[in-house]
Amino acid sequence: MTRRLVAYPDTLSAHPGERIKFMVNALGGGDYRADIVRLRCGDLNPKGAGFKETVVDSSIAGTYKGRRQEIKAGSCAIVDDDVRLSGLSSFTLTAYIWPTTPDRDRQAIIGKWCDIQRRGFALAIDEGEATLLLGDEKGQVDRIGSGTALHARQWYFIAATFDAETGIARLIQRPLDPIVGGPIEVARLAAAGHIDGDNGVPLSMAAFLAKGLRPIARYNGKIDRPRLASAALDDAAIEALAGATVPAALRDVVFGAWDFGRDIKTDRISDRSDARLDGTLLNLPARGMKGHNWDGSSMSWVATPEQYGAIHFHEDDIYDAGWEVDFEFEIPAGLKSGIYCARLQQGEEIERVPFFVRAPKGKATADTLFLVPTCSYMAYANETSTLPSGGGEHTMGHVISYGAEDLFLWTHPEYGLSFYDTHIDGSGVCYSSRLRPILNMRPGHMTGWICAGGAPWQFNADTHITDWLEAKGIEYDVATDEDLHNEGIALLQRYKSVVTGSHPEYWSTPMHDALGAWIRDGGRFAYLGANGFYWRIGFHETLPGVIELRRSEDGVRDWEADSGEYYMSFTGEYGGLWRRNGRPPQSLVGVGFVAQGFDVSSYFEFQPDAADARAGFIMQGIDPKERLGDFGSIGGGAAGLELDWVDTKLGTPWHTLRIASSLMHSNAVMLVPEEIYSATPAMSGRDNANVRADVTFFETPGGGAVFSTGSISWASALAHNNYDNNVSRMTENVLRRFVDPKPFRMPAE
Repeated sequence: MTRRLVAYPDTLSAHPGERIKFMVNALGGGDYRADIVRLRCGDLNPKGAGFKETVVDSSIAGTYKGRRQEIKAGSCAIVDDDVRLSGLSSFTLTAYIWPTTPDRDRQAIIGKWCDIQRRGFALAIDEGEATLLLGDEKGQVDRIGSGTALHARQWYFIAATFDAETGIARLIQRPLDPIVGGPIEVARLAAAGHIDGDNGVPLSMAAFLAKGLRPIARYNGKIDRPRLASAALDDAAIEALAGATVPAALRDVVFGAWDFGRDIKTDRISDRSDARLDGTLLNLPARGMKGHNWDGSSMSWVATPEQYGAIHFHEDDIYDAGWEVDFEFEIPAGLKSGIYCARLQQGEEIERVPFFVRAPKGKATADTLFLVPTCSYMAYANETSTLPSGGGEHTMGHVISYGAEDLFLWTHPEYGLSFYDTHIDGSGVCYSSRLRPILNMRPGHMTGWICAGGAPWQFNADTHITDWLEAKGIEYDVATDEDLHNEGIALLQRYKSVVTGSHPEYWSTPMHDALGAWIRDGGRFAYLGANGFYWRIGFHETLPGVIELRRSEDGVRDWEADSGEYYMSFTGEYGGLWRRNGRPPQSLVGVGFVAQGFDVSSYFEFQPDAADARAGFIMQGIDPKERLGDFGSIGGGAAGLELDWVDTKLGTPWHTLRIASSLMHSNAVMLVPEEIYSATPAMSGRDNANVRADVTFFETPGGGAVFSTGSISWASALAHNNYDNNVSRMTENVLRRFVDPKPFRMPAE
């Protein structure tokens, strides 16, 4: 059964007294029932803790009329209509373009074209070639093509002129690399008597706009230096117009000279002409992209913005679905902090939309904070990378299964992609937004590529931790990564201890700074996962709910940014691994990512440090002769999926205790790329002793401490044997001690 009911909230977390808006798409119409539920565990796996939710009395409970709501995918630039644009008779259009799918359907470059009325003017790609479109108010349309196909991923200069007095139209298509071919020019009397710019649509780039600002004729590729003049210019003037600045001789006729190398951190495009026809970007195309004049002398748009004047547009970009609000929920005073869902029911189908209720603003209602890794949820949002390829099963070591959410996303690409996907033109997805339905962030969702038969990943795996906290009676508040990014160390300082999710992989600089300072100042931090603090991301300065990633030349990555495009457009920071930015995870939490594999999980053996007196509270009630975590609902063990290890070269503190280490991993568990310096056959669990997870502990000078488990599947073992097991006992020992105000003491060197 595919999905017929999908929804999203306008924010992921809120304090009592704040409101959350919910937007719902009932694809088949019809009524649906809405309730609020508190979620304790979202795992449907019968070997795990079991699915657990409780209905909460709420003001939104009731029946609602369903309606269909559309996602308008595709990025473009929009310049509001202006009398100077609608009154054009003669014109010149120019742009540098780097098309990535020139052989697809018609794609807009720049123009003021109404596709329904077939009126206006535009430069476009049609039938694989540069094309000029002209249309008058009588519906007379002229299409003038270059007659020569454009090659993908090559820079071209294209230009078109129309002289209203003579009726002559010209089209120029010139590759910048002479190896690609020579220049093409077509000039002839246009069939359209004149152009009609007064067609009710704005000037746009990279798409034409249909009713409701729906992008059509969407372009894939880069555009640099788009220009518009109100005269049919000669060759010398066209060449001058295409320069970086507006020539003095042309200032009176230039109505648009957009510089995409300006305002890169924003969603604005700046017009450097006297007309000042600035514009806005729709659906966040990629900025900070190399322009036609990039010469390799600089790798940063911050240092040389004049060489980064391109924007990369995609037909499948999406930022905000923009749906209308169906209902709002005000968080009532006294509602306990935790994970909640808006539960929508229509017939047999149930859609649960998670959100997180925080403690009252500026306060804590518990000693422990569960920091929900929502940046990682956003990074994986609507991942489809394993759907079209058959190679995933060989990589994962088992048969991959798919659910209704996977099939829905495969047939509805307009719902957007994850950081693990590539756009339709093969370029990597570098922005991800929460302002759309995220179907793999749903209670009950089983990820088919994680272990044979499916298993929870990210959100549902993290509910193993909330379930365990409640089973053990450990009071906790929740807050999200986005909350930490916005509030910094002040958020953490309200708590004695902080607990992570199973996979806190994506961290912004403000998040990293806040956590590091809090730990140094005496915070107690329990890292109950692995592959954390791995990728550096950025949040947009003004647009809510969107993050950026640049996958640079290292790390486990499904794509790699082009050379010269490693710096994030949102912040100007170098992207990629935190390790390559001088902050390896080991320097923060003692361990860092070393290996991954998705067939079966293993167990830990205790190391000599387990007998150290400093580890006494951790080992209380645990037999050091027994195996640690030779059980669990993900792969059958507490050491699996992704593994972190100790490495003093990367900053593991000198006094770190290695309490336990995993072993007996299969040959499907392999070292990560940054741990491999040359080709070697000894990369996997059976052949390399470095393929392991380490359970560690160390104290900080401020009286705090850090405990790390080194494994994503650790949390899946907590509920084993009705929560009575050595993984559960060790985790409880740590968290009970972490809320004890007695300071930890650093050992003597």
